[in-house]
Formats: sequence, structure tokens, C-alpha cells
Amino acid sequence: MDFELRSAREKLEREQRERMQRAKAKADRERRAKAEAARRRDALEASNRERRLDAARAQEEADQKMEEVMQLGKGISFSHMFEALRYDGPGDKIKLPPSSFKDLSDQGALDKGPMYFSLSKVRDRVPGASPDQDAEEATCCGVLEFTAREGSAQLPSHVWNNLFQSDIPDVPLIEVRYASLPKGTYAKLKPEGMGFSDLPNHRAVLETALRNHATLSENDVVMVNYGQLQYKLKVLELKPASSVSVLETDVEVDIEEPDSVFDNEENQHVLVPLETGKVESGAVEEGKFRYYKFSVEEGVAEKVASGCANIEVKIESDTSGGDTDIYVSRHPLVFPTQHRHEWSSHEMGSKVLILKPKDATLVSGLYSVGVYGFKATAKFQLSVAIKDVIDSHRIGEQGSVSSAGNGDSVVCKNCKRHISSRTSVLHEAYCVRHNVICMHDGCGVVLRKEVAADHVHCSKCGQAFQQREMEKHMKVFHEPLNCPCGVVLEKEEMVKHQSSTCPCRLIVCRFCGDTVQAGGQPLDVRDRLRNMCEHESICGSRTAPCGSCGRSVMLKEMDIHAIAVHQKS
Repeated sequence: MDFELRSAREKLEREQRERMQRAKAKADRERRAKAEAARRRDALEASNRERRLDAARAQEEADQKMEEVMQLGKGISFSHMFEALRYDGPGDKIKLPPSSFKDLSDQGALDKGPMYFSLSKVRDRVPGASPDQDAEEATCCGVLEFTAREGSAQLPSHVWNNLFQSDIPDVPLIEVRYASLPKGTYAKLKPEGMGFSDLPNHRAVLETALRNHATLSENDVVMVNYGQLQYKLKVLELKPASSVSVLETDVEVDIEEPDSVFDNEENQHVLVPLETGKVESGAVEEGKFRYYKFSVEEGVAEKVASGCANIEVKIESDTSGGDTDIYVSRHPLVFPTQHRHEWSSHEMGSKVLILKPKDATLVSGLYSVGVYGFKATAKFQLSVAIKDVIDSHRIGEQGSVSSAGNGDSVVCKNCKRHISSRTSVLHEAYCVRHNVICMHDGCGVVLRKEVAADHVHCSKCGQAFQQREMEKHMKVFHEPLNCPCGVVLEKEEMVKHQSSTCPCRLIVCRFCGDTVQAGGQPLDVRDRLRNMCEHESICGSRTAPCGSCGRSVMLKEMDIHAIAVHQKS
């Protein structure tokens, strides 16, 4: 009996313990479930609150961006992302897709005059990147046409190089925003290398380059072309804003001196000053030029024009393996070359070049000297001097009278010289034994027999040279040369071609006054009869009001209009 009671009590106690454990586990589960539910509820509320804050911030940024776009565009909202494509073209005018034209036209942008746009790169924000770095990768531009494919914008070289100054991504994306720019009043530019200030009327050259531009932005680099040369100028400062319009406005331009010095001028087109009477030493590598400049004053020019003095350019070369050529030109031809120059000398070793201007009134001014490395690296000493001309007329007259007064002379059968009849037999015996006449057609030079073998004639032009000079003569004068316009000619024909008929030659336009490429023959026969080139024919087609009657007359017809209408001679 006691055993059964004890077993029942133990069973009851065990069941009570189990129920208490189950109740405790259930309470723990319920408590944990409530805590998890509260945690999830708090996380959901925090997430919703964060989303609301993000949406509010995004809306605020969108409103701010829209306000900036509206403020930048003076009431016109245009901000789109495009894939940037490059095309070859001058200036800073981009090409946009046709949909952009419709968007701008619907907002009345066409009625506000020229359209300008602000361009910026679209890239991921780099941690620690400064706003100045982003500002350097932005620029402004105009628009050329709306013919680009949808989703892309085509950029000319100027805009592309200024926008993508560092590495170029695989898919370059840009943001294009309509902008209203003020007219520029002041610009400060700085060349990135030496030589730009040596160009004649370099401000006019810069003005010609800026005619293809609609805008300028600070930190932009402007490319200025002068013939085959290119110069880079960085925009340092603009007024009244950091980006301005340069259309139909007068801009005051300051050009700062570059930081470069003359220690690397052999790799640049730089004119080193050369003083008259002083020697300048230097060295030039094969195939390269070293350029110098000197000036002739009015007083010296009068002596040269009257024939009392000569301008003498002398170069003494180190003949140990190297050789040089010398080319000289007068401004506005700044950098003489093998094809474009006024005076040249191709003799081997040291050489003296006497400058005799064709027009006596054009003696004074600036002259450029180009020392060309013909063979190996040559060291040289260059000098310019004004040498008085010795009057030799009296000496020549005395010699003529003395020669004419000697009536008993005979002609040597070998050398064809006039010899006294008393010594003619001895002279002819000596002459036949030691001298020989060059039998080349038109030569007839009397030579010593020991040097006759060194006397040769060019098979193409017939000029006489020493044997060692023939190789240089053939290479300089008879080697085919390629002109930038595509013509292949020899040197002398190339010099005439590039000075008279080459479409790439530089001229000073009689209408705009700029130094530009001449172009080909004009289409109008009347312009060809007036000796105009293609550029002058097009430039002269611009109209201007007549100073007498106010009628709009083409510039190239202005003189005919003055004679026909106003009877002015």
C-alpha cells in the first residue's frame, strides 16, 4: 500500500515538474516572439523612415537641380545624359539628336538667340574627390546641328580634349544642360610653350581661331593653328563669369608669357634672338631645325637698299661628321623650311649668305634664320653682320683699259685665254701639259689635270660640283618632296609651288587682314582674273555698307561700286 502511494506521489510530482517546464518554455517562446516582433516592427519603421527621408532628400535634390537648371537656362529646363562621341571639326559646337531640338523648340529656346550648353562628365563619385576636380572636368559649348543619333552627342576635338583631360572611360557619358551665358568682356590666356608671341600679329591669329568658338570657359585649352604649327593656350581668367559667350562681343585679351625657357628650344618652333655682330653657338640634330631671328633698322636698311652695304649671314660648321644647311626668310614667313624661304645655302662646311631683298623698300624688319641639320649632329657658330661694299668700279675700268690696250695678244688653243704673242709658245706648251678643259656642254672650265677627275656635272640640271658635293646636291635638289596638299615635286619646283599655287600656303587676306590658308582656285572667273585665292573669294563675298550711300555691297565689289556709282577713281 505504501509503495503504491509513494509511486503515485512521485508520478504526480514528475508530471507537475514537466508541466512547469513546459509552461516556462512556452513563456520563453512567447517572450522571444514578442521581442522579435518588436524588433522587426522597429526595423520596418526605421526602414520606412529612412525611405521617407531618402525620398525627401531626393525630391529636395531634384527640386534644387531643377531650380539650378531653370536658373542656369533662364527659364528653360534642359538636362539630359548622352553618350559622348568624337568628330573632327573646328571650334566648340557640338551635335545633338533631333529630339533635343524638339524639346528646346517647345520651350522657346530658339527665340532667345544662340544656344549654349554646359557639359560635365558623368562618373562615380570618388571618395575624397574635391569639387574643384569635378569643376575642371566641365566646359561650355555651342550647338552646330541636331543630326546626332538618339542617345548620343558628338563633340569636336576642342570640347573632347577639355572634357576628357584624364583617362577616357569605355563608354563616356556626359550631362548636357542648357545654359544662358553672359557676353565676355575680358580674357587672360597663357601659351603652354614658347614661340606663339613670335608669330606676326599673333593677336589676329588668335582672333581668327576664336571665330569658330561660341564660348570660353576657365581652364579650357584653346588650339591655335598657324599653317602646319599648333599652339596651345590655356584660359586663366574670364570676366564677368567663369564661362562666357564670345559671339558678337568685343573681348579685351591679355596674353601672359609662358613659363618655358630656351633650354629646350630645339624641340619647339622658337625664335632665339640674334644680335648683329655677335656669334651664337649651337648644335642641331639631323633632320631638325634651330631657329633664330634678327632685325634690320631703318638706317641700316637705307644703306643696304642703296647698295652701300650687304646683310651677311655667316655660319661656321664643325665638319667632323656633321653638315648643315641655312635658310633665311623675312616676316611674315616666320619659320623658313626647305620648301618655303627667300634665301638659302647648301654648300658643305662653312658658308656665307648675302641677303639681297628683291624690293629695296622691304629691307627693314624682322628676319628669321633656320639652321637645318643635314647630316648627323652638327655644331655651328652663327653670326649676322652688316658689311660695307667695296667700290670696285674703278679697279674694273683700269683692268679693262689695260687689257684693251694690249694689241699683240693671241688666244691660247687649249685654255682659250688671251696671251702675249711673245710668250704664247711657252704658255701653250705648259698649258697642254698641265691643264684640261671640261668638255661638258656649256661648261668650258679650265682645270688642272690632277683635279679634273673631281669635277663632275649633275645629270639632271647640268650644274658643276666637286665629287663629294654631288650626293648632297642630288638629295637636296632632286629628291622628290611631298607637299601637304598631295603634290610631289623636286625642290626648286616645290619652292615655286608653295609660294604661288599651293592651297595650304599662308596669305594675308586683303579683306579680313588675317593670316590664313589660301585654298585653291576660286570658282568665280572674275575672282581669278583679279588674282584672288579661294579664301579671298569667299571672304570678299561678305557685305558691308558703303561709306557714301549706305548700300550693302560685297567687299570684293566695293572698289567697282565706288567707281561705277560714285565716280571715284
